[in-house]
Amino acid sequence: MKNRFQALLSLVLLLVALPAYAHVGSPDVYVEGDAGPYKLFVVIRPPLVIPGVAEVEVRSQTAGIDRIEIAPIPLTGEASKHPPVADVMQRPSSDAQYFTGNLWIMATGSWQIRVTVNGTQGSGVFSVPLPATATAVQKMQPGLGVLLAVLGIFLVLGMVGIVGAASNEAQLDPGTKLPAARRRRGYASMAIALVVMVAAVVLGNMWWKAEAASYAGNVYKPLEMHAALQPGNVLDLKISDPGWLKQRTLDDFILDHNHLMHLYMVRWPAMDVVFHLHPQPIATGDFQLTLPSVPAGNYRLYADVVHANGFPETMVSSVTLPFISGRSLAGDDAEGTAESLKANGDATLTKSSYRLPDGYTMVWKRPDTLASKRPIEFTFELLDDKGQPPKDMGLYMGMVGHAAFVKTDGTVFAHIHPSGTVSMAALMMAQEQNGPQASQEMMSDMPGMSGMNMSSNNVSNTVSFPYGFPSEGSYRIFIQMKHGDVVETGVFDADVLIQGDKK
Repeated sequence: MKNRFQALLSLVLLLVALPAYAHVGSPDVYVEGDAGPYKLFVVIRPPLVIPGVAEVEVRSQTAGIDRIEIAPIPLTGEASKHPPVADVMQRPSSDAQYFTGNLWIMATGSWQIRVTVNGTQGSGVFSVPLPATATAVQKMQPGLGVLLAVLGIFLVLGMVGIVGAASNEAQLDPGTKLPAARRRRGYASMAIALVVMVAAVVLGNMWWKAEAASYAGNVYKPLEMHAALQPGNVLDLKISDPGWLKQRTLDDFILDHNHLMHLYMVRWPAMDVVFHLHPQPIATGDFQLTLPSVPAGNYRLYADVVHANGFPETMVSSVTLPFISGRSLAGDDAEGTAESLKANGDATLTKSSYRLPDGYTMVWKRPDTLASKRPIEFTFELLDDKGQPPKDMGLYMGMVGHAAFVKTDGTVFAHIHPSGTVSMAALMMAQEQNGPQASQEMMSDMPGMSGMNMSSNNVSNTVSFPYGFPSEGSYRIFIQMKHGDVVETGVFDADVLIQGDKK
């Protein structure tokens, strides 16, 4: 019974997590980057429905900005070459470095928000990828429905009354008595009008339901992934399309920091073992990986891919594995272990320092308060066994570090880079459209991007990730940094308050 209950719980959590894209349960976009001389922290809250309004927030870490303009542009295709007229962002408070704005996103697809900055140090441009799709059907509020129903009844009765008056008194001179024949004709006209109005309401309701069903069919349906263990300790991941957009295919994935797929395996529900692996395609919609040594247990799988148009997707699955005596970790694959979560799923590792198996330490410069929907700079530092910065720091897949934020109830997963929550492939596509100078600035100045495809000398032992928890609750954070040939995995827990809660 216990195993059946755990399996049912896992299925429920998976279903809860499905309506999301580019992560799981974490749709808001958090990105840091440079618009010329100006360092920006950009937050985009995409609309739940399409067409819909995206909310954009920009905080400048550089003073002297006079004006910021934003424009929504498709990330690829001919339309990407013809940007619309930009909207001017506003300063909603006395904070001269904080700007807000709103943009209409008119169609599903892979977009970019182009941010143009002007100020005392000149001008600059920075583009933020935005995967936009309807993730919900907005239901009418009960109160509004009742109000509209009452008004509709008045309109129908009013129209019937108007037809009756037009057939009766309206055609007589004042003071003339209404003949019985005309009165009967008036009643007949009112009956016909009532039938016509009721038919119009019924047909309108049928049309509305058909449109609603058509729209619901366009609500985002993530790619489905089935995981199975095959002979030879091979993990097989078969991907299928449940039918969403006709143009989505399973053979257009592109490299995202050197890999077609990034797979996180988290042992569930203890969340005490995590693997960051990179399966390879063997056929369209089929990825495989020979597993390293893996402790037995049920594993939650999160697989990130990016389509050729820059649209990222995260697939969710699970697999139960026996103890596997497999290969040694190689290349960019990494493993981490930690203390198990408490039985009720509450956070366990609430300290700011995490002792690694080889004596190294990872330190989280933890904020005093962690609240949902609040942009935060998550900063971590790696120290050697003497408490000093390692002298052999290296880049991990071209970056100072990687992070995964996972909510303990399974409803949130976000794989984050030092540049933010967007895929690096989409970010580079967006920046390339701003000209070679902007692209070069991203490669050289963006946090965590310095050294990508270049020498990894003088890599910092400190890494920061821009992010905001999507909801209150308990989270486990996995941080990976590299020194020498070793990929260290630090593990931290966070109890997140409701936005604005000061407790």
